[in-house]
Amino acid sequence: MAEITFELYNNTLIQQLVGSQDDNLRLLEKILGVEISSFGNQINIKGPAEAAEQAKTAIEVLYNKVSKGIEINEQEVKAAVRFSDGHTDSATAQDLSNIVLKTKKRHIYPRSATQAAYIQEMMNNELVFGLGPAGTGKTYLAVALAVSMMLEGKIDKIILSRPAVEAGENLGFLPGDLKEKVDPYLRPLYDALYEMLPAEQVDKKIALGEIEIAPLAFMRGRTLSNAFVILDEAQNTTPMQMKMFLTRLGENSRMVVNGDLSQVDLPRGTISGLRDALEVLKGMPNISSVRFNAADVVRHGLVAKIVQAYEQRSKKEYGDE
Repeated sequence: MAEITFELYNNTLIQQLVGSQDDNLRLLEKILGVEISSFGNQINIKGPAEAAEQAKTAIEVLYNKVSKGIEINEQEVKAAVRFSDGHTDSATAQDLSNIVLKTKKRHIYPRSATQAAYIQEMMNNELVFGLGPAGTGKTYLAVALAVSMMLEGKIDKIILSRPAVEAGENLGFLPGDLKEKVDPYLRPLYDALYEMLPAEQVDKKIALGEIEIAPLAFMRGRTLSNAFVILDEAQNTTPMQMKMFLTRLGENSRMVVNGDLSQVDLPRGTISGLRDALEVLKGMPNISSVRFNAADVVRHGLVAKIVQAYEQRSKKEYGDE
């Protein structure tokens, strides 16, 4: 057992940090298994040494947040815990949590160290692979960075794509015209955009061609320049489709390819284009990959546990991917 006592310097900010009836401290206690008390500007933590250090780092991350005018809620507390996972020192955790993507409707912050690293890799590399389970923010953060760069004038166009239905994109049996057929499969991309831009701006930019949301087959034969290009659900591409997509990259563009290799919907025996690309491009410059896991899931807490259970079974049966 360990005991850590330290001071913060602004009583008003401390009150915002601890929350009504110390609710934020109680949540930290529950998550980390420690005891936390505050007296004036002094914080005292008791518990297992590693957990106590993690709680201290989490509190310093939260204090940094409130000092910037950010309201502390349950999601911010859980994010601070992810940033202070025991492998990150306080200064680094605070720096990572300071990353912000500015869009018209909201400022978007990473909710874990992996999310922060993912944003940094997308900023610094022309091609980034985001790998991991649903709920980790892969597509949402990629769209947020794309919108932020468009608003800053760094790119002219956002192109969002995913395989429709399956790798073969068999849409003929669905009712309606082509747009009506593919829209349900592209809906998550629309949803992300509408969270970041006013609806009328999204619709206008789509009408003008500044934002394009299209199934993967529509990318064939094109060169995508001055654009931020995102391929979602990339595990359901074939190697030929993936090669076609990656070779669309043009001047002053960057590309993000997201997928979950544990959820491949291809016919049995078909190699995933995402897995193939990771092997072929391994070690090439200006290409990066970021792997998310259950600890990065930012949806309902039960989702993280579900993902973790499937990850454990996958490791037992198939080896660690």
